[in-house]
Amino acid sequence: MENILVVKDININFFSQKEEDFISLTDIARYKNSDEPKDVVKNWIRNRNTLEFLGLWEKINNTNFKGVEFDSFRASAGLNSFVLSPQKWIKKTNAIGIISKSGHGGGTYAHKDIAFEFASWISAEFKLYLIKEFQRLKEEENERLTLGWNAKRILTKINYKIHTDAIKAHIVPVLVTKKQIKFVYASEADVLNMALFGMTAKQWRDKNPNKKGNIRDYTDVRQLVCLANLESLNAEFIRQKLFQPERLKKLNQIAIIQMKSLIKNESIKKLSIGLK
Repeated sequence: MENILVVKDININFFSQKEEDFISLTDIARYKNSDEPKDVVKNWIRNRNTLEFLGLWEKINNTNFKGVEFDSFRASAGLNSFVLSPQKWIKKTNAIGIISKSGHGGGTYAHKDIAFEFASWISAEFKLYLIKEFQRLKEEENERLTLGWNAKRILTKINYKIHTDAIKAHIVPVLVTKKQIKFVYASEADVLNMALFGMTAKQWRDKNPNKKGNIRDYTDVRQLVCLANLESLNAEFIRQKLFQPERLKKLNQIAIIQMKSLIKNESIKKLSIGLK
């Protein structure tokens, strides 16, 4: 996912990859030299202190980092003849903290830890503004995720109310204990779980002892849409007085058809991307 930060009237691109954020060093360098930002990056990366920092970061985060090649660069740092580019650093050491991109929006990108260190080398003031803007954007992103998730859960809960009302009216017998009623509701919830996920709530908890919540907290948009539909359908099947095994078979068949359709649905794909 690509984003743009605006810091001191400079557009700074960044993107997320494997849940890590990479910020454009090339864009940050424009604050110091708008005409030749690449040269600024090259001057920074050949610095001995920079190499020490980059080497330490890679050793901590990269099991495939080539330490021998790094030692060679470190030994040459400080010499007037020493020249190093981001591309050479990546190729020789197998570094993952810095990425070189070509084409539109290309340039040198670095993991946010490294990018903030580079910004500090450029300007302490600029670094503070960069961090502040980055945190603000991330907070907004988290708010959107929370709102999107709440919206999905509310949709499911509304349909679940229709579902439980049908159970109350047509399945729960008269003059039974609260414990017995609770068991019937849980059993009917597992009809939906079995139809869509192929397992009961207990089976999911047994398989995922370290996860909080329940199976429905870990569904994607497509599954939640399908689940909402199944709840409405099951409520109708209950009103038709269909027995539970028959309802389960019907719901499972419908779930398979709907999930195939939802996977191909472009609108759902866009909704999934928008909620990420």
